[in-house]
Amino acid sequence: MARRIVHQLVDDLDGSVLEIGSGETVLFSLDGVAYEIDLTESNAASLRAALAPYIDAGRSVSRTASAPSNGRKRRRSNQQDYTEIRAWAKDNGYTVSERGRVPAAVLEAYDAAH
Repeated sequence: MARRIVHQLVDDLDGSVLEIGSGETVLFSLDGVAYEIDLTESNAASLRAALAPYIDAGRSVSRTASAPSNGRKRRRSNQQDYTEIRAWAKDNGYTVSERGRVPAAVLEAYDAAH
């Protein structure tokens, strides 16, 4: 038995299927929250046209200007340091990678043990 998985990109606004090579992912930010949306060329142009007066009147802000670098990476306030959990997992027979996501089962076992 064969299985075929089809991945379709769909316009997030009107639900139309984006054919290969058509449409685009538009990134924008408002009130400190970044968004991305997949749109047809027409809907992307409409979004840009709707935002144009605000963009023209606004100022461009770069990350480096607003957040001077002190050589350390910033960690999101809700992000946990998994170094201790990874060490515990390895000592207790779990397989975890050095980077990336720690499996939920490992996190649950760690929480239960502590």
